[in-house]
Amino acid sequence: MLRTAVVGVGSLGRHHARIHHELPEAELVAIVDADLGRAREYAEQFSCDALSDARELLGRVDAVSVAAPTVDHAEIGSMLLETGVGCLIEKPIASSLEEADRLIAAARAGNAVLQVGHIERFNPAVVAAARVITTPRFIECHRLAEFTPRSLDIDVVMDLMIHDIDIILSLVGADVEDVRAAGIGVLTPRIDIANARLEFTNGCIANVTASRVSAERVRKLRLFQPRDYVSIDTAAKEVQRISVLPPQPGDVRPAISASMLDIDDVEPLKAEIASFLEAVRGEHPPVVSGEDGRRALVVAVRILDSIAEHAGRVGVHHGAVDGQG
Repeated sequence: MLRTAVVGVGSLGRHHARIHHELPEAELVAIVDADLGRAREYAEQFSCDALSDARELLGRVDAVSVAAPTVDHAEIGSMLLETGVGCLIEKPIASSLEEADRLIAAARAGNAVLQVGHIERFNPAVVAAARVITTPRFIECHRLAEFTPRSLDIDVVMDLMIHDIDIILSLVGADVEDVRAAGIGVLTPRIDIANARLEFTNGCIANVTASRVSAERVRKLRLFQPRDYVSIDTAAKEVQRISVLPPQPGDVRPAISASMLDIDDVEPLKAEIASFLEAVRGEHPPVVSGEDGRRALVVAVRILDSIAEHAGRVGVHHGAVDGQG
């Protein structure tokens, strides 16, 4: 059994705490939050200690979920990783590439597991689709959400789009060659809706849209590869596959096969945390490594740079663009 803790019990961190409490392989030792009253609320619920400073975890834990604000990831994570404590750090890995490098270096120095919380890698629909996706050539993603006051410390690219960036990078298996993007703020000083076109070195093209000011919630990826169309709905946890069958003698037109893939109905966050704890125990490498998190961040930063360039060309002045990069 691993001694664990959760740093940050906001809208997502409270679910980390619940799962750490539920998993038999974890002993939830403490909950840490800058708001000690909030830490105490959840600590009482899950029968563990309440702390206001992550430094108080040193020597007491083996693995920690870091669900604090993105700007705090590097400081909290590096302090824990350097002392050998495994960290599951929520996405994005950090606020900058320099901070991401700091976390990766700290994990190496402490010989500790660093996993990044790109939860969609554990979505059963994505897991099922990955088994049949071999050579994607065109990808279209829509991740739309109604406005909420959470995660307003980062823009929609780092908040929502980065989920699809990570999925796409894991499926395409090639470097991004070119990025063209546009985005604007609608309800906040930051970018609330964005679209990006990614061109990969192997010829694949991905068109990615993310919005946090939509009237409906959409979580869909559509992938095209030779003889195959795969549609993934991560919210409904469904995958449809439409395939062109090999021609048979006498066929006048291609035969089409349509099917829904079998899905394991699991809670993605629980699967993610369980996998993280397995990695800390040395059973396998982290599914989403620090390097994976950095690669997604690199693309996100390139998208923000492209948005800034596009805004400059069309004469848009916006704080969400000016403050990035």
